[in-house]
Amino acid sequence: MPNIKSAKKDLRKSRAAAVRNRAQRSALRTAVKRAKLAAAGADDRLTAVSLLDRAARKGLIHRNAAARQKSKLAKAANAAA
Repeated sequence: MPNIKSAKKDLRKSRAAAVRNRAQRSALRTAVKRAKLAAAGADDRLTAVSLLDRAARKGLIHRNAAARQKSKLAKAANAAA
């Protein structure tokens, strides 16, 4: 455990951020899986794309990873249509 006041605060902040990041990453993965299903509608894909954009903007995932996943979703949607 840290002894210095600022180190204690850093620990609190990093733990809070880890909890927040875990929840957002889980929601993102769930949305992407739902959008990949054959019965996925346009609203499911739109939700997934929105969450991917937000995650990339916030630094949760790399922007190229978000672009790659969005591209795969679009390809799958076009192939199904």
